[in-house]
Amino acid sequence: MIKNFLEALRTQRWDDHRYYHHSRINQSLHFVSAASFLIGYVMLYFDPVASALIGWLVSMTTRQAGHFFFEPKGYDHVNQATHEHKEEIKVGYNLQRKIVLMTIWALSPLVLYLDPTLFGMFKPWASPADFMRQVAKIWLVVGAGGLLFRTIHLFFIRDVETGLVWMTKILTDPFNDLVLYRKAPLFLLKGELIDPGLEKHVRAA
Repeated sequence: MIKNFLEALRTQRWDDHRYYHHSRINQSLHFVSAASFLIGYVMLYFDPVASALIGWLVSMTTRQAGHFFFEPKGYDHVNQATHEHKEEIKVGYNLQRKIVLMTIWALSPLVLYLDPTLFGMFKPWASPADFMRQVAKIWLVVGAGGLLFRTIHLFFIRDVETGLVWMTKILTDPFNDLVLYRKAPLFLLKGELIDPGLEKHVRAA
């Protein structure tokens, strides 16, 4: 069972890399995201509020900017797949789902601003620092909720193992991405915008 789980995890990681990480800019931003996520993981034990601010303001913004603005959206000749097909088969959050998640994240401070108690769940914030700490608490819930929602969703549309594998992948991605994309900034500085190794690896696989 453990062997099958690890093999499924390896497959999800490989599919994620080969389908959605062609751009060296995207890879470099994932490296930055991974490093800041790991800092956030450590801070989670000492200051969850600071961890949420790092996670959303640095880790998630750099990570998703790479996908939205720099990853090619045309026909994928390496994998012989259209962008629409890749969006349809993506296990986790495709771009449409990410738009929903990021919209919830972006609008949550406005909701708290308009209702300082957030429907009675908070004491009214009295300073900008109080406001940011309460926003960070909301972002913690949004992050955990987004993870659990898609995991449970996968239980129903795929199977329990797929959901658990995906959740494991997401939680451990910072460790994997830090290693996988550590050289991407150097390749980018050399003027390499697209990873040329993907086609070789895909053909070998």
